[in-house]
Amino acid sequence: MTYNIVLCGVGGQGVLSVAAIIARGAMMEGLQVKQAEVHGMSQRGGAVIATMRISSEEIFSDLISEGQADMILSMEPLESIRHISYLRKGGQLITGKEPFINIPEYPEQDKLYSVIDSIPGSMIIDTKNLAVEAGSQRAQNMVLVGSASKVLPIKEETFLKAIENVFTRKGEEIVTINKKAFVLGRNS
Repeated sequence: MTYNIVLCGVGGQGVLSVAAIIARGAMMEGLQVKQAEVHGMSQRGGAVIATMRISSEEIFSDLISEGQADMILSMEPLESIRHISYLRKGGQLITGKEPFINIPEYPEQDKLYSVIDSIPGSMIIDTKNLAVEAGSQRAQNMVLVGSASKVLPIKEETFLKAIENVFTRKGEEIVTINKKAFVLGRNS
């Protein structure tokens, strides 16, 4: 089994935190993980992309070719469209609904949603409202991890342990909020 994921968003949205949670969960289940990151102008709202390969066998490269991703997991809709060429036929596109408008010519949201909806297996997740329900708007990325967990080859309880491991240093309240955001995303 090999599962290829392209994670994308813009700086400050938590792309690398999402990658860390998924990678931690996969490793806790004894799977092999290879990950690569492109930060760009991540501190100024620039594009951030991470590729991740999860496998039960040894992985020789962290690169994912166009048309080979099993999943595009995007923090916002425009970035999901920008990276759609990586998605394999029958793959899953999951994106946050909330746009990150950092350019003057950002497309109309309805047009973006229409393009995404035309892709079989796509999901647009209202991450903002679910994260607020969990206790913090900053937990939107954990809502996405929860939504992705429905199809990723990692158990729910392993994800919850991974979230605890990654966020423990930030305090119990942050762990609780992120776990709740994960569960709300999983149930969305």
